[in-house]
Amino acid sequence: AEDRQLFAAMLDKLGLRQTPSGSAVTTDEAAAIANKTGYPVLVRPSFVLGGRAMELVYNEEDLRRYMASAIEVTPNRPVLVDRFLEDAIEVDVDCISDGKVTVIGAIMEHIEEAGIHSGDSACVIPTFSLPQKVLDEISAATKAMARELNVRGLMNVQFAVKGEDVYVLEVNPRASRTIPFVSKAIGVPLAKLAAKVMAGKSLPELGFTTEIVPKHYSVKEAVFPFLRYEGVDISLGPEMKSTGEVMGMDVDLGLAYAKSQMAAPPPLPTGGNVFVSVKDSDKQAVVPVVREFVRLGFGIIATAGTFGVLAAAKIPVTKVFKLREGRPNVLDRVKNGDIKFIINTPSGKIPREDEVRIRNASLAQRIPIMTTVRAALASANGIRSLQKRKLHVRSLQEYHVKTL
Repeated sequence: AEDRQLFAAMLDKLGLRQTPSGSAVTTDEAAAIANKTGYPVLVRPSFVLGGRAMELVYNEEDLRRYMASAIEVTPNRPVLVDRFLEDAIEVDVDCISDGKVTVIGAIMEHIEEAGIHSGDSACVIPTFSLPQKVLDEISAATKAMARELNVRGLMNVQFAVKGEDVYVLEVNPRASRTIPFVSKAIGVPLAKLAAKVMAGKSLPELGFTTEIVPKHYSVKEAVFPFLRYEGVDISLGPEMKSTGEVMGMDVDLGLAYAKSQMAAPPPLPTGGNVFVSVKDSDKQAVVPVVREFVRLGFGIIATAGTFGVLAAAKIPVTKVFKLREGRPNVLDRVKNGDIKFIINTPSGKIPREDEVRIRNASLAQRIPIMTTVRAALASANGIRSLQKRKLHVRSLQEYHVKTL
């Protein structure tokens, strides 16, 4: 469903919500669409994979800079401009259809918020915060689109959930990169079934007609190549940076997340100091997360701006120098092993030099660093589980004994 005009027409026909969007072949057209939909907007070339050259734009100046950059724009290959939903939860759905019967493989809730490429975001099966009403709407919308597109085989849909409103972001009538993860999470070989469906079998013939909602949690985490590329900023965005995936499984969500971090090091710490430095728009959202780290016994260190917000919230916090303010500064404390966990959300598209140096130093010291508030909260939940429970390793066969 790469033709955005046909895609939008299908969603209108089915009565499904979509973000205001348009396609442009000139800078002025793109600016007009963005002014109509409202900023921020997500801009990208059409027909790309991995979010290549995709950018989140907050004003017209940045939009014009993007359009002037070396991206190929023709009437057949326009730039797509979509209204970006801030603070929305992104959801991935993989399903299989034989043309008549459509079965949901899994509904995956992303840990990072919408705007982080789906390939870079950790995600969880089953969902952990979405109400049943939203899940029912997502399931119904997925099945309606599979029927409309006459899918025979696998299909992936990406949704954004803002409050209780569900928006369709993208539909791909093909196997997605999450199919191996979903298959292991639910104990059903979806690619094998899809091949048989494409060869003429029906899902009832294959014995797969009902969505499986497992009683355990499975967490997919991305693997990044940053250790091999010194100086590359590790902050996440709409352009995919990961080169692999791991998964963690447990009946406890926190332990499943902690296992995923062990599989994609560095693992979560269970004590020490947390350094916090976040952009202005995240300062209030990070307060309850930091409060959770204090409850877990961690010390809190922050630079001036974040320090002021945390101190005002009556959170015990130690102020630390920025890189140019004096010594010992935050970089010194990272290199000295005084910091065990970092929460650092990037300040903008062009990150400050200090932020990049801190993030790269943490990587060199094998210190876990979270660049989104939701990932920091998931880490706190994982640490709580590590402090309270023992880790157990179980085979896939043990998890799926009833499924098999």
